Amino acid sequence: MNEIACAVGIDVAKRKIDIALHINNKTKSKVFNNTPSGHQAFVSWLMNRGVLPEQTHLCMEATGPYSETLATHLVAAGWSVSAVNPALIKVFAQSELARNRTDRTDAALQARFCIAMRPSLLIPPPVEWRELRGWVDRQQALKDMHQQESNRMEAHQASGQTHLVQDVQIHLDWLDKQIKGLERNIKDHIDNHPCLRHDANLLGSIPSIGHTTVAKVLAYAGDVRRFSNAKSSAAFIGVTPRQRLSGTSVKGRTMLSRTGRSELRRALYMPGLVARRHNPTLKVFGDRLSGTGLAPKAVVGAVMRKLAHLIYGVINSGKPFDANFSHSGLAFQDGI
Repeated sequence: MNEIACAVGIDVAKRKIDIALHINNKTKSKVFNNTPSGHQAFVSWLMNRGVLPEQTHLCMEATGPYSETLATHLVAAGWSVSAVNPALIKVFAQSELARNRTDRTDAALQARFCIAMRPSLLIPPPVEWRELRGWVDRQQALKDMHQQESNRMEAHQASGQTHLVQDVQIHLDWLDKQIKGLERNIKDHIDNHPCLRHDANLLGSIPSIGHTTVAKVLAYAGDVRRFSNAKSSAAFIGVTPRQRLSGTSVKGRTMLSRTGRSELRRALYMPGLVARRHNPTLKVFGDRLSGTGLAPKAVVGAVMRKLAHLIYGVINSGKPFDANFSHSGLAFQDGI
C-alpha cells in the first residue's frame, strides 16, 4: 500500500456506523446509517474532503455480518480496509489507559490503532465462498435445533407427556428433512464451482476428514493459501499451543490458544479423534506424544494441530495427501 495520508476508524453497529477521519493531525467525526445508501454516503463524504482511496487506510473491528457487508463494499470500491480482531482494539485501548469507550471514541481509537499498527489489509473471499459459509451456518443452526428438540423429547418421554412427544417428533422429522436437503445443497454448491470442488477433493484425500468437515473447513477457513505458512493457518484456527512461563514462580499449563475460529475447532475435534486411531501418519504422531506422558486430550489437540498443517499442505501444494511423504519427515517435526 502507498504512503498513508489519512486513516479512518469505523465503529460498526447494527443500524449505524461511526466514522473518525484522522487527517492533518485532526480528527473529524460523522455518523451514517449502516445500509447500502449509508455506505455510499460515507464514501461520498470522504471523497468530498479530498480523501483518496490510494492514500487512505480504513480500519474496523471484525464484528460479523454488520461489518462484513461494509468492508466488502469498500474493498470493491478500491479502498484499503482492515478488519481486525476486537481483542486487539481492546488491548490497544488499555495501552492508552482509556477510561471511556463510546461509539465515537471507539472510531477514533481504531483510527489511531490503524496509524500505529498498520494492520494487514482485508481480502474478502469470493462470493461463492461466502455463500458456502451461509449454507453451512444454516445447516449447523438446524443441527443445533435438532439436538435441543431431542433433549426435550427425552424429558417429555421421562415425564409421560405423550402428546408433547408427538408434537416434538413432528418437528424432528421436519428438521431431518431440512438438514438432508441442506446437505444436498452444500454438495451441489461445491460441485458447481471448480475452485471449491478442487479444494474439496484435496481435503477429502486426508484420512479422517469427511464431507461435512470438508464443507466446514472451506466455509470457515476460506482459501488457506492466503496464509504465509502452516503455523499461521493453525493459529487462525486456534489450535496452536499457548504457554505461561515466567521466572521461577509462574508455570502455567500449556493449552490450545483458542483465539481463532471456534467453528473450525469444533469441526476438527471429531476428525482429530478418528485420525488419532485410523490415520497412519497421525497415529504414529499421537503414539509418540503419548509415550512422553502427554495427557490424552492434549494428544488430541496436537493431532488437530497436525490436521490443520495437513490441510494447509494439501491445499497449498495442490497435491492429495500422501502418507509416505508425510511419514518420512514426521520424526523431525517437533513442535507442530
